[in-house]
Amino acid sequence: MEFKMQYLSFYLIQVEGSGESEERRYKHYQTLDADAYEESSLKDFLNGELTKIMKRKVDRHAKSEGAPTKIGRFIVEQGHDLTSNPNYNLFARTRYAESADDFETSSDQIVQMYLDTSAIRGGVLIVATSKLTKLFDDPFLFILKCDFEPKVATITDEDTLIQNVEMAITTKSMKSVQYPYMPEEGMIDSAEIKVHQSSHARYFEDFLKWVEYEKSMPEIVKTQTMGMVQEHIQETYQEESEEKEEFEQAIEEWSQSPKRELQERFTTEQVVEATSQIVEHSPDVEWKLKLDHVSVKAMLSDFGESIHLAKVNGKYVLAIEADSITFEKGFSPVEFHKPDTLQEVVERIYKKNENES
Repeated sequence: MEFKMQYLSFYLIQVEGSGESEERRYKHYQTLDADAYEESSLKDFLNGELTKIMKRKVDRHAKSEGAPTKIGRFIVEQGHDLTSNPNYNLFARTRYAESADDFETSSDQIVQMYLDTSAIRGGVLIVATSKLTKLFDDPFLFILKCDFEPKVATITDEDTLIQNVEMAITTKSMKSVQYPYMPEEGMIDSAEIKVHQSSHARYFEDFLKWVEYEKSMPEIVKTQTMGMVQEHIQETYQEESEEKEEFEQAIEEWSQSPKRELQERFTTEQVVEATSQIVEHSPDVEWKLKLDHVSVKAMLSDFGESIHLAKVNGKYVLAIEADSITFEKGFSPVEFHKPDTLQEVVERIYKKNENES
């Protein structure tokens, strides 16, 4: 990818103190136009970073809630266009600034919005517009944040050996906003942005108050599962009944628990029907469970097809159908096992449990 920088503003973010005494401030160092950028050391510093940001893969519905890269969309009320969104308007002004002064004015507003975020760290914030010359006439807007690196030193001479460097920055773990989002090369969506931040703190996405982010797959599956449960409650229990209240309380406690136990409330047919509805919408949903110390990872679509959950004499049994079995890493005698029939295994479980009781 070949980028042609248009404008770039460089800011220093400083945070001192904590709590009510915390003080935040920023200092604008310089705004560069295309020619000044070409002669600047920033060109070497950012070399390849814009390409990395553009090519960074992102799932529209992340596989985990803590995914570092997300797609955001400007919030627009029904019947209104993008110009009703304050964040979009600011991004558009910055993106299409006709002079360095106009660009700096808009960049200052972005930095001020960032300073108003609940939790930030000191570092360098860079606002830039750059054209992807071979694909688009309109520029992309990039907002980049590099945190300060602690305990950084450079080798000096034989007397002092090393010298501490204050306010050192690196592109490693750099946070970024890319606007607009490019889902495929040559395609853009003016309503969407791509945000990347590797830290657990979500402040780099939170400072854009009028942007909403696509739900992760776990969120989507949870919502659909809770919908199935609520539908079952409405169909099964009378309004204001004690049984209904107890079930709803049990489900609330279940949904809040980080480690949830099998509820044993729905038949196999009901669960298969519910999972098929989820899989129809999201075929790649993963499914994880743990039986005592044994962990299993599969696709949700496998349940009822090649994975079966049963109970034998009060013990849970997971039966998995497969055409082949492969082993990785550590060797074991199990690799030479000639499997028994399923009936023989079930009979052995029955006898084992009878002996234990």
